[in-house]
Amino acid sequence: MKAAAGNAPGTLGLAGPGGEFRAGQGSAVPVRVLVADDQKVVREGLCLLLGMLPGLEVIGTAIDGNDAVYQAMTAAPDIVLMDLHMPNCDGIESTRRIVQGEPRVRVVVLTAYSDDDSVFAALRAGARGFLTKNAGASEILRAMTAVYAGDAELDPSVQRRLVEAFAQGARVGVPATTKGAGGQADPASDGLTQREIEVLTEIAAGLSNAEIASKFRISGATVKTHINHLLAKTNMRDRAQLVAYAFRQGLAA
Repeated sequence: MKAAAGNAPGTLGLAGPGGEFRAGQGSAVPVRVLVADDQKVVREGLCLLLGMLPGLEVIGTAIDGNDAVYQAMTAAPDIVLMDLHMPNCDGIESTRRIVQGEPRVRVVVLTAYSDDDSVFAALRAGARGFLTKNAGASEILRAMTAVYAGDAELDPSVQRRLVEAFAQGARVGVPATTKGAGGQADPASDGLTQREIEVLTEIAAGLSNAEIASKFRISGATVKTHINHLLAKTNMRDRAQLVAYAFRQGLAA
């Protein structure tokens, strides 16, 4: 099933993993989305919704996790919009197999379940976005745009619980951080500059790249550069892990 989307006037294309431009005015190829959900009415509804969003193209639907893995390997989607609770192979295992088998394909979870076990399992498996089915069209588009551009996007309630879990000492698959004197975390010992620490603090506070750029009066490109440096220096995978790292370093309240 295909539901090609038109482009919104005045929007800019996004550079994808290979440097190609997609999802915007003048882009030759839209972001290719595979929808995975075991409920037919949900699949069809998502296809209709995504088909109306600028810069997205639904290139197929999967009825369970095994089908999602197969199509992710053969249909070359950019993003899989993944339900978690499906028969035969659930969304967690499907995400893990997709990420391991085809790292270029990114997974955004869209589910009715947002309990801690589901959230942490999805992040461990490699999901780059996590939304509940209460998300509106603008939230889904924002998540797709962020994840395709290499960022992560979490539902605000999920991000809060992620931080709370770290406050309680939960482990969610984030690499250990460097400790300073007295066993306290020390971001400077990971080679972070003062500006990178400031950007990290605002990421943990939930600010978007545009909001961080405005606050520090720097360009969006500069913010992205800082984030790339943060990911490399801290050995974190994405924005969600940076939030957890910031909390462990004492940079998040």
